[in-house]
Amino acid sequence: MKAIVLAAGAGGRMRPLTDHLHKSLVPVGNSTILGRIVDGLIEIDVRDILVVTGYRADQVKGFLGERYPWVGFEFVHNERYRETNNIVSLAMALEVCDFETDVILIECDVLFETSLLRRLNNEERGNIALVDRYRPGMDGTVVSVENGVITSVYPPHLQTEDFDYRDKYKTVNIYRFDREFCRNTLRPLLSCYANVIDSGCYYELVLGMLINMQREVVRAEVVDGSEWVEVDDPNDLAVARFAFEPDQRSKVLSRNFGGLWNFDVLDFTFMRNMYFPTDAMIAAMRRALPTLVVSYGSAQPVLNEKLAYVLRCHSDRIQCLHGAGQVFPMLSGLLGVSRALIPAPTFGEFPRWFPKHELYWDTVGVDCAELGERARDFDLVVVVSPNNPTGTTLSTACLHAMIARCPGTTFLVDESFQAFSTEKALLDRLEEDPLDNVIVIASLSKTLGVPGLRLGYAYSCDPEKIRKLGAQVPIWNLGSMAEFFLELFLKFAPEWNSSIARSVADRKALQIGLAEVPGVERVYPSGGNFLLARLQGSNPANAARVVEDLLARHSIYVKDVSAKFPEAAPYLRVAVRRPAENLKLLTALGSALAEVRN
Repeated sequence: MKAIVLAAGAGGRMRPLTDHLHKSLVPVGNSTILGRIVDGLIEIDVRDILVVTGYRADQVKGFLGERYPWVGFEFVHNERYRETNNIVSLAMALEVCDFETDVILIECDVLFETSLLRRLNNEERGNIALVDRYRPGMDGTVVSVENGVITSVYPPHLQTEDFDYRDKYKTVNIYRFDREFCRNTLRPLLSCYANVIDSGCYYELVLGMLINMQREVVRAEVVDGSEWVEVDDPNDLAVARFAFEPDQRSKVLSRNFGGLWNFDVLDFTFMRNMYFPTDAMIAAMRRALPTLVVSYGSAQPVLNEKLAYVLRCHSDRIQCLHGAGQVFPMLSGLLGVSRALIPAPTFGEFPRWFPKHELYWDTVGVDCAELGERARDFDLVVVVSPNNPTGTTLSTACLHAMIARCPGTTFLVDESFQAFSTEKALLDRLEEDPLDNVIVIASLSKTLGVPGLRLGYAYSCDPEKIRKLGAQVPIWNLGSMAEFFLELFLKFAPEWNSSIARSVADRKALQIGLAEVPGVERVYPSGGNFLLARLQGSNPANAARVVEDLLARHSIYVKDVSAKFPEAAPYLRVAVRRPAENLKLLTALGSALAEVRN
């Protein structure tokens, strides 16, 4: 077969990386995008390669000549690369082909596994396009597929506001075209369209015309599950490096600390309710999106009122927050703490914002009576229940009584995971029996399953504390999407209750499964939607090795929390996901632990 590689474009969306470098020569791992394309072609024994150049043509030709001196590259130069689109480059390439063989077409911004090219080897299938199921973050041409055949082609300009992507496939920009089709149909049609009608369009437009008129059959080879990335901008490059540099995945993800939607990874590090919001809620938000994105949110008193309806509490005791993290700098100044007592291990923001602190240890269990004795000697006592990462959950009755016995101490209680426990919320108890020396905070990301909306709150029965917190909250503190979600929740409260029950059942099953994995010493009971597991042995580095192995070989991400504990031992924290995903984790974890033992 003959290969055509389109490499004329200037890569404007990749700037500034492409100001002085052709985008196909951007490094990925120990190679470049273009190098990986050529390596893949050589691996399937394709050495007749035509490259269409344009921007920084000398760099492209120099790279190929130096790295592959034994390959007889043919070059066609598109001098009008800045003012034309890929239809011109492909038309120019086809004009110089003799079509003694079928043609593989590849655009120079695609990284892929060589196995994808092997799917094009069946000569009896004629024209073939590699496609993948559409996922958020993809852009470019998409297609409809029925019975293995492409039925419609939708270039970007046809993807209008109400376009439905749910049943669509993204083209990988790798094709195999039959020689007769190239000679008799595609070449003359592309030449006419590019030179006479529109040199600024995509060649997929012409391909789509042929398909839509049922003049040609292009079969769809679905590559679902294979690694490939189209690198259009620097964000795509980060995704590509994650996919094709498996030994660097942990560094990439730890640096992001979120923002994982672009990465092909099964995330067990960030905890959220996997059964909420429901499909019906998502559909309602989708319908409302055009209005919400052009609308301001409400003032803070209105937000407090809407959140109070959700929590069923007095609105004058609550401050709605843009995520619970917003409260820490506020509290740091408000409380004027000289001595704080903080649990260890726990969420890192507490010691960060209250640096003058002592620790009380959560050894996967906290003695409430002992904590109460120490509490009297401190200005502030932090309680996290359930605590992260241990899962320790204090009795709400004991906690309320302890706070009542220490009126000279302020208590800061984090209930972000409370809904997954068997304990009644302290907020609910305070509504019945108020105490002024306590502030309750919570992130709603975990229990409502919407970390992307940034919802949280601070609650206190002391009106002065609430007033001072409110004075620090900016106007329009929530976006309209988050506010709309609060309104929507009231219609779906029964479904939320069901989602919590399902999450708790999944936690129980995962706890049993983890305990049965060889190499796991103990799995601790938890009141959150996560579990703490201690691995066998005393080397904390083993946990890090397991994390790296799970990422590199299985694209599964778990949290190494060994450094949070005083004793030298390997600990992992695992979020609770859905049963099928939890099963994948158990299987992969067994394999990773076997590698560590060997």
